[in-house]
Amino acid sequence: MLIGNGGKFSPGSRYSLSSRAKRLAPSQTLALDARVKALQLSGAKVINLGLGEPDFSTPRHIQKAAIAAIEEGFTHYTETAGIVDLRKAIAQKLWRENRIRYRPNEIAVGVGTKQILYHAFQALCNRGDKVLIPTPTWTTYVEQVRLSGATPVFIPLAPPFKLRAADVEKKISRRIKVLLLNSPANPTGAVIEKSELQKIGRLARAKGFFVVSDEIYEKLLYKGRHCSLASFGPDVRAQTLTVNGFSKAYAMTGWRIGYAAGPEWIIRAIVALQSQTTSNAPSVAQKAALDALLGSQEPLCRMFREFKARRKFLVNALSRINGIFLTPPEGAFYCFVDVRRLFHGKLRTSAEWCAQLLREKNVAVVPGEAFLAPGYVRVSFAASLQELRSAVKRISDFAHGS
Repeated sequence: MLIGNGGKFSPGSRYSLSSRAKRLAPSQTLALDARVKALQLSGAKVINLGLGEPDFSTPRHIQKAAIAAIEEGFTHYTETAGIVDLRKAIAQKLWRENRIRYRPNEIAVGVGTKQILYHAFQALCNRGDKVLIPTPTWTTYVEQVRLSGATPVFIPLAPPFKLRAADVEKKISRRIKVLLLNSPANPTGAVIEKSELQKIGRLARAKGFFVVSDEIYEKLLYKGRHCSLASFGPDVRAQTLTVNGFSKAYAMTGWRIGYAAGPEWIIRAIVALQSQTTSNAPSVAQKAALDALLGSQEPLCRMFREFKARRKFLVNALSRINGIFLTPPEGAFYCFVDVRRLFHGKLRTSAEWCAQLLREKNVAVVPGEAFLAPGYVRVSFAASLQELRSAVKRISDFAHGS
């Protein structure tokens, strides 16, 4: 469904929406969440496994930092790029954890990672440029690329959905301006192998394209260690924008704090764009983010242990349902499930399958069409083990027609 009613505000009006607004597709995941909330308000006992956010509260010490900021009157404009202390703390984090050196003036703090990504594509892309996007993918990337005037070029991946340098090289042309990376990935949980990441870095240098590396799920990795593309030397760093935030790791989705680190020329452009849109990220949220980085990391460890236990349960439980196929996710908090064998000749799409599951069993999952992967569904394990057990029982009953 696209925005607008033929682009007109009222019958006979000479005013209409812009062509870009008429082409813009709303977020299917947010639309599903709104539908679930409406059903819950009507009294339906819906189990929502469509969530793209942790179901934990923001750690208490972070909340206290925000309260202290309010009480101290830290409620006014800050520098557009973010307060210096926060940018210094992000720089320290990126060196300590990712082995990439950045100065504070090479870091921009924005109103969530989504805004940072939007500004990055606006800063990098011209009409006629092309942006490589591996699929399945979070379709916000696709819509943001189109809003920049560039054209998305898809790299379709098959299970286990791991991007390889050879996949990228096949799609290279002179119009390719940017490669979008997301590892661990939404919706698949796939992680790019370190050796392939190194090859992608060398390919970017050889072919002259820029890389936007979204690493928002880096702390939700169930085996091995996270590897950042920009850590492979100064040449690769010079062509990479590292994007991250606080939403997933620190359960701060509503605080709207994300950041980008990269060459100063692109950071200046992102900050200039932000100065004409939102100005600075919320001052109180910036103080909370600072405490998130500098304070205890034990709440993250507790959340991670819980996610790991849920992952183990959900992978095993879904795999036992006849007709379901999935690749265990290596990161994030989603299982990406092939349900095509459950259509039984009665359903045509995963969107229809999800709608019927919600209607008959009150379980919400996101159809693969939302990620350019028809036939699949994304099942979030950002829900309690009790909810997951109930949901799997309902999904099993639905799959077997009971």
